[in-house]
Amino acid sequence: MTFAELGIDQDMVDVLAAKGIVEPFPIQAQTIPLGLTGQDIIGQAKTGTGKTLGFGLPIIQRLGHDPEPGVKVLVVVPTRELCVQVAEDLELATSARPTKVAAIYGGKAYEGQIEALKAGAQIVVGTPGRLLDLAGQRLISFADVREMVLDEADKMLDLGFLPDIEKLFAQTPASRHTMLFSATMPGAIVALARRFMNRPVHIRATDPDEGLTQANIRHVVYRAHSLDKDEVIARILQAEGRGKTVIFTRTKRAAARLQEELTDRGFSAAAVHGDLGQDQRERAMQSFRTGKRDVLIATDVAARGIDVDDVTHVINHTIPEDADAYLHRAGRTGRAGRTGTAVTFVDWDDLHKWALIDKALEFGKPEPVETYSSSPHLYEELGIPVGTKGRLPKAPATPSEQAPTAAQSAQGAPRTSSRSRSRTRRGPSGAAESSAPKSSAAESSASEPTSEPQDAAAESATPHEEHVPGSGTHDGSGAPRRRRRRRGPRPATPSA
Repeated sequence: MTFAELGIDQDMVDVLAAKGIVEPFPIQAQTIPLGLTGQDIIGQAKTGTGKTLGFGLPIIQRLGHDPEPGVKVLVVVPTRELCVQVAEDLELATSARPTKVAAIYGGKAYEGQIEALKAGAQIVVGTPGRLLDLAGQRLISFADVREMVLDEADKMLDLGFLPDIEKLFAQTPASRHTMLFSATMPGAIVALARRFMNRPVHIRATDPDEGLTQANIRHVVYRAHSLDKDEVIARILQAEGRGKTVIFTRTKRAAARLQEELTDRGFSAAAVHGDLGQDQRERAMQSFRTGKRDVLIATDVAARGIDVDDVTHVINHTIPEDADAYLHRAGRTGRAGRTGTAVTFVDWDDLHKWALIDKALEFGKPEPVETYSSSPHLYEELGIPVGTKGRLPKAPATPSEQAPTAAQSAQGAPRTSSRSRSRTRRGPSGAAESSAPKSSAAESSASEPTSEPQDAAAESATPHEEHVPGSGTHDGSGAPRRRRRRRGPRPATPSA
């Protein structure tokens, strides 16, 4: 099966093929034909199975090759990260068309988003709060919306967005085409669909698809001590074949601390959590997608927006709240048919919570194995080389960082910093005196010119100069050099 056989226009087929997207996933193969006809759809499939293109391709094609300016499609998502990801996928699909996509979400300045709307964006992807905010200011109108999509509807329910969703539905025409996608179907979502959708068809991804997704992920569970987790994680990050890795923490503070700890150990880690500004979060996600950083530490809020195909490991620093949250976390790896590993740490205080998750997911591991950073089974199960420590070896110093050679020293000593320069202080007479170490007095006197007479009579008449026998220093004439020793303020002389 190909996208062309599903009825997708050739320009979008070519654009996807250029990115290596040729064969549709089961949820796409079942959704696209019905979506093209304008049938209301409830799509249900586990995360990482390609739901974005399942609704994105039909709504783009139904708009036409050259749609009129103005909001015609509204895609509502629960989180900022997911908003950015969905908008990027739709921009890819529309790259060969004049159709414009705008991402509307909080944490960013209004100006850029308002300009995108004024430029005539036909597809708007947004979070409920910012969409209602702009609508309240009459900066966006949903009166001409023909296509409406709710993505990750169960997450919207968890975050308390259900009243906002109802307000958005009320501002769109009743004749719109509606599609709703969700990994689970709680009662509130079913009631929402019955209220605002017109005889929807419920599509559920086939069992082989779900079995393949689960089979691609290896689940490993350890009972670990909280003080040893950082060391265990650092050793897992050195496992053979380890690629991009996502680490989930329960709190924002734990995410920030772990990012700092892993960076100190030599790993290239970024963090995404609520204490960071939206620009910082987007930069962290971009660096992770491009491979500049291969470790991403995140809280559950950002989990739904991490849509990266080549994640090999997911590590649960602390266990999630329930089985659904566990599936969403683990679903960051093993995407698009690839294999992945999900490692979960269970604290002693969370054993009862893990027992419920284990029973719901039928893992058969109600009692996780007690594991430390030195446990042999940790190395065997995860492919960690024997002898690995929790800190990466430092790279050897570059030639510019190495100590100067004898030849370099002979050419001249480097300039000293401002802190190492000698400071001056005022003596009893107000004359400036050097505070440099006294051991360097001979060198400084040799380089400074003197105005004192050089004959023997003048030297004997000057009380501040005396000959130091056996000093071993000579001038060019072979006569012993005289060292000046100051014992106080110099008395005034008639010549002075």
